[in-house]
Amino acid sequence: TWTSRNKGRDVALWYKDFERACVMTRSCLLLTAFCLAPFLLQAQTADSLSEARSLVESGKLTEAEQVTRLYLQSHINSADAHFLLGYILFKQRRAEASLAEYTEGAKYRVPGAPELAAVAGDYVLLNDYADADKWFTKSVEWDPGNFQTLYYLARTKYNENRFEEAVAVFKQCLKLDPKNIKAEDNLGLSYQGLGKMDQALSAYQTAISWDAGAVVRDSGPYIDMGSLLVDSGRPAEAVPYLLEAVRIAPQEVRGRRELGKAYLHLNQLESAQAELERSIELAPSNAPTHFVLAQVYRKRGLRDKAEAETKRYTELSAANSSPESLH
Repeated sequence: TWTSRNKGRDVALWYKDFERACVMTRSCLLLTAFCLAPFLLQAQTADSLSEARSLVESGKLTEAEQVTRLYLQSHINSADAHFLLGYILFKQRRAEASLAEYTEGAKYRVPGAPELAAVAGDYVLLNDYADADKWFTKSVEWDPGNFQTLYYLARTKYNENRFEEAVAVFKQCLKLDPKNIKAEDNLGLSYQGLGKMDQALSAYQTAISWDAGAVVRDSGPYIDMGSLLVDSGRPAEAVPYLLEAVRIAPQEVRGRRELGKAYLHLNQLESAQAELERSIELAPSNAPTHFVLAQVYRKRGLRDKAEAETKRYTELSAANSSPESLH
């Protein structure tokens, strides 16, 4: 049997062992935490940027910008974060600030095809189509199967009036996505830019035939077909196409403007006035519509209104034209 003295000594030893075990446990925990810290930080990083990307996808750009900027305060050398912020700013049409973020991110990692495409988009917003062409081209070189970037490259070449090149790239688009209505429609516009009217009309007609069976309709080829027919002195043929365009997209300014022009050429002045006035309601700053409406007012003997529309057209034309959207 144990004496009280032996029992006391054993308890004391047990406490020492316990304390030693606690010290070792704390050391192990500290060592584990130290070893896991980089992985935990990486997980936190992924979570923060994932949250920002999710906000972008939800269209919450202001919140996404806040999350990304907060993250950059403690991760200034993160290329992914700078590139993400650049993309957010691009979506907000803040091109110069976006380019600054892409430039900063490139210090820490070579940008990939998606980043180069967004950089090109910034240059489109700045109306610098030469640089947009350069970076879209590089992005396509690195990711030749990306239809959207290839399409944007073709649109850029069209805006540069490089119509032969635009035709070639739109044909590449159609190889990637046969029966793509927008690509075929823009192929028609490129042919029209080259003065190849028969080929343009054929492309528009092809796009229209594809649209007939589409779930989501596209007014573009109907407007472009109607516009070309009006400009070719065939307004009566243009009207059915333009009426269909207005039916598909009642808020589309170009459709109503071109329909108004067709009615003007047919001397159906009341109908022309109605369509053009509605077009101006939808887009008050669209200079060409004011110009055509002035002609209608003049033919109807409404001199004061005609002069007011002519003045408004002159004012709007003097202002800088806004950059064309990539969408």
